[in-house]
Amino acid sequence: MKYTFPDNFWWGSASSALQTEGTREGETTWDYWFAREPNRFHNGVGPQQTSTFYQHWKTDIQLLKQLNHNSFRTSISWARLIPDGIGEVNPKAVEFYNQVIDELIKQGITPFITLFHFDMPMAMQEIGGWENRDVVEAYARYAQVCFDLFGDRVLHWFTFNEPIVPVEGGYLYDFHYPNVVDFRRAATVAYHTVLAHAKAVQAYRAGHYAGEIGIVLNLTPSYPRSQNPADVKAAHVADLMFNRSFLDPVLRGEYPADLVALLKTHNQLPACKPEDSLLIAEGKIDLLGINYYQPRRVKCRDSAVNPQAPFMPEWFFENYEMPGRKMNPYRGWEIYEPGIYDILVNLRDNYGNPRCFISENGMGVENEQRFIENGQINDQYRIDFISGHLTWLHKGISEGCNCLGYHMWTFIDNWSWCNAYKNRYGFIQLDLETQQRTLKKSGEWFAATSLNNSFDI
Repeated sequence: MKYTFPDNFWWGSASSALQTEGTREGETTWDYWFAREPNRFHNGVGPQQTSTFYQHWKTDIQLLKQLNHNSFRTSISWARLIPDGIGEVNPKAVEFYNQVIDELIKQGITPFITLFHFDMPMAMQEIGGWENRDVVEAYARYAQVCFDLFGDRVLHWFTFNEPIVPVEGGYLYDFHYPNVVDFRRAATVAYHTVLAHAKAVQAYRAGHYAGEIGIVLNLTPSYPRSQNPADVKAAHVADLMFNRSFLDPVLRGEYPADLVALLKTHNQLPACKPEDSLLIAEGKIDLLGINYYQPRRVKCRDSAVNPQAPFMPEWFFENYEMPGRKMNPYRGWEIYEPGIYDILVNLRDNYGNPRCFISENGMGVENEQRFIENGQINDQYRIDFISGHLTWLHKGISEGCNCLGYHMWTFIDNWSWCNAYKNRYGFIQLDLETQQRTLKKSGEWFAATSLNNSFDI
């Protein structure tokens, strides 16, 4: 069976500034947290030990060319460009990002640039981070600076990458700094992030730049254990909180009424201003990036909630472990290829079929060195993972879904937050000691798929 994709399909990969660049002038929350709690990071490896893109950007872009990328997403580090978040622009950072953008274009690789990929400048966190509306204003200024500096060449902008993750990690489940567990504060962070996104979109529209602006959301389809009304309701609430809390504002310009009603009932709504709704309505996007890794399977609660317990999403549902599910045991995530199709169909049927692309999809595996054959990692499992998802992506496109491309996470093995280098995701193997780069079998497969705009099964 041959699967051929539309002409001008975007083939590429995604990365981020913090995970690849290395040492920077401005301190981020990750630098601060690692300095104080290195034990929270796998093997005590922090955000300075990266794939050194800051030094090796030119040769790394040559590797992207070798992989036959026609597009590549990375981010600008707010803390590198404006070290204190609000003051002077760092000329070294401007030079670096100009060089990267120019070299990508020179090599025929379209740059996709994200403005915020989890890397809050510590100076901004010290005044409250996304809980503080002053940080929303600082971010809007930072976005404007980026548009003015690079908007003549960058035609695809993304305000945020996975904005729900800092909400979950930093304010609900304690896997990002500032390690708060408080739903009301989490809701405020999420709300202010939407306002910041809308301000950036507003600035981009006002500047009449040549390109387009969007956002990257990690969408986790919420599947109920059964069609029993209690399970269906549980899945609906999970979808509201973890998908539609960002999806509806950026595509419809408003929040789901049932989400607002639910939070209001439990006194969890963030403080709003009358003018906020008009701003949010202006934040509708041109292009949606979809990060898909795993589904969310839920069931109704089997036990009553302690009324004295803190309010949490799990008041309304519990996670469900479906028997027989296919798993990536290293990451602990279910592999469910049809989920990518279900996301696209939902967007087509319920959101007006927006222009979108798969901005991340990937498989992290531990200790890949055991798969070395003749000096190369034989990661056939990654090829199977990609081709399985692409098969369902192709089905969605053939049924009218407006998906324009597929970006894999990631181009080279990189540092991955608290997991550091526990799991490797790249098309390129990285030797941390020598910084040597070696193409994996999956990289060869992807290069051929991109070159042919098709693959066979």
